[in-house]
Amino acid sequence: MIKQQLPSQRNRILYAGISFLLAILFIIILHFLLVAIGTENSLTAAAIFLDYRPSNAIYPFTVQNVMWIVFFLGIAELYGRYQDGRIEENQLYMQYLPEDDRTMLDSNDLGLYYKKLNQTMGNTQLFLPKLIKRIIFQFQGSKSIDQANNLLNSSLELYLHEIDLRYNILRYIVWLIPSLGFIGTVIGISLALNYAGGEGASQNLDVLLPEITSRLAVAFYTTLLALVQSIILVFSLHIVQAREERCLNQAGQYCFDNLINRLYIN
Repeated sequence: MIKQQLPSQRNRILYAGISFLLAILFIIILHFLLVAIGTENSLTAAAIFLDYRPSNAIYPFTVQNVMWIVFFLGIAELYGRYQDGRIEENQLYMQYLPEDDRTMLDSNDLGLYYKKLNQTMGNTQLFLPKLIKRIIFQFQGSKSIDQANNLLNSSLELYLHEIDLRYNILRYIVWLIPSLGFIGTVIGISLALNYAGGEGASQNLDVLLPEITSRLAVAFYTTLLALVQSIILVFSLHIVQAREERCLNQAGQYCFDNLINRLYIN
C-alpha cells in the first residue's frame, strides 16, 4: 500500500533550504551588479534594495537583506503550493471512475472500485481519491444516495477549509515582510535622529542637513521595498490558492457526475 504525500509536505525543508541559498546568491549578485557599476543611479538602487552605504557599518546584515531571505522563503512556499495544485489537477485525468454515458454503479461495482483505488493509492492525502473512497464507504454502509450526496457536500467544505489552512505560513510571511519594513524604517529614523543630536553633527552644520536627509531616505526605502515584495507575494498567493480551490471544485464535480449520479440500489 502506497502512502501518497503532497510535495510541499514532503519537501518543505528542502524547498526552504534551497530558497535560503538562492536568496544569499541573489543578494551577492545584486551587490556586485549595483556596487561595481558605481554610478549615482546604481548606488541609489543599492541603497534601496540592499541598504548599501559606505557609512553603513553593519552591511550586509541589513533589514533589506533579511527581507530578501524571507521573500525567497515565501516564494518557496508558493512553489510548494503550486506543486500540490498540479498534483491535484492531474488526479482529474486518472479515470478512477467510469466516465461514459451508460454505466451505472451498485454496491458490488463500488466494492471493486474501492479495492482497486485502495491498492493503487493507499492512505492518500489527495482530494479526489479521498472523496471517492469516502463516498463509496458511506454508500456501502447506508445504501442511501442522499446521504452520499450530503457527505460529498460536507467533505468539500472541510477540504476547502483544509486548503485555507495550508496557506497560514505563507500569510504569516506576507504579514512579516511589511512588518520588517516598518521596523527598518523606525530603526533608520532613530539612527538619523541620533546622528543629528550627536556632538559631531553640531560641528559640521554644512553637511548635517544633506546627511540627515540621506539617512531618512534610506530608512523609507525599507518600507518601499517591503511593500513591493508583499504585493508580489499576495498577488501570487491569490492565483495559486484559486487554482487549488478550482481543482477541489472540479474534483467534487467529477464525483457528482461519475459517482453520485450513477448510484442505484438493487
